Amino acid sequence: MFGYKRIVVAQHERGFLFRDSQLTEVLEPGVYRHFDPFGRVQIELHDLGQAVCNNKNAEILLKGAKDLLDPYLELVDMAEHQIGVVYRDNKFIDLLAPGERRIFWKRPYSLRVDRVDLHNDLPVSRHLVETVFRSRGGVVARELQPYIHTAEVSDHYVGLLLVDGELRETLKPGFHAFWAVKRHVSVEQLDTRVQSMEVQGQEILSRDKVSLRLNLGAQFQIVDPVKARAKLQHPLDWIYRELQFALRQAVGSRDLDKLLEDKERVDREVFDKVAVNAAENGFELRSVGLKDVILPGEMKEILNQVVQAEKAAQANVIKRREETAATRSLLNTAKLMDENPTLLRLKELETLEKVTDKVDRLTVFGGLDGVLKDTVKINV
Repeated sequence: MFGYKRIVVAQHERGFLFRDSQLTEVLEPGVYRHFDPFGRVQIELHDLGQAVCNNKNAEILLKGAKDLLDPYLELVDMAEHQIGVVYRDNKFIDLLAPGERRIFWKRPYSLRVDRVDLHNDLPVSRHLVETVFRSRGGVVARELQPYIHTAEVSDHYVGLLLVDGELRETLKPGFHAFWAVKRHVSVEQLDTRVQSMEVQGQEILSRDKVSLRLNLGAQFQIVDPVKARAKLQHPLDWIYRELQFALRQAVGSRDLDKLLEDKERVDREVFDKVAVNAAENGFELRSVGLKDVILPGEMKEILNQVVQAEKAAQANVIKRREETAATRSLLNTAKLMDENPTLLRLKELETLEKVTDKVDRLTVFGGLDGVLKDTVKINV
């Protein structure tokens, strides 16, 4: 019909009716006819699928037509120390930064805004963590990256929570999230298992000026992470330097011979020096062991010559000792034969047996008696 304007508002829409640029009515879903021969009526349709009212002047309209728009719109205003977590029908839809203002549709949905006080609330609630990080394939998590610091503490580790450089608390293994707006949040992790450390390639002079290269192994454990972090800027570097200095003191105060003779004494000395300081800084030193003592090439040759000379001297001593024992045995045998003729005769017969074993043919004169008496004769 001429002069009438037909307006259709879909089920998922709401309409703002302006007459002479003044908001006069909010249209619910349906079909409307307005007589408007001069084009004084304008209709602005809004999709309720969008949680935020997309009219750029919505805040001004809400103030000017509060009674009209209050049933449909809600202004959410965050203070400078607050973060707003927005839910629609109990599902997370948006996050408001400190000082941010936004107008949401609240019909036909149920709108809820949880305000987080950044002055008092540091950890992100478990419910919000589950809502944010376990839904929508991580998309929401990426939206929240500017506002939340996350950390995953591994098993056998302890997390140290630092806020603006101040140690606040220790964290158990697991996933943790903290509000990181207008403050710097970080998490340091320390391994609480027994750890091994190698102090390798240490060039050290012994007391007798021999240049040595040594490798030391140690096992330790962090038993008090808070003390270790509070007293030491780099705990692992500190324990390395302590082992290094103790090894230099122990080796530098010994001659090479003493060092090679009793390396276990060096281990005990290094352990005793480091264990006390380690306990004061949150560590427990478990064991220390000198693994390798590497000598210069010339010193190796000299030591080899010394060892060869010592072994040769020991061999000569043993040889002379055995010769003396053999001579003494012969002397004792001779004395026995001199005192006992029968034993002497048995010795003669034993010698005769050895001789006849080596002779192919033997001519005997004088019969058996000649063989027994004249073939072998020992003259004393």
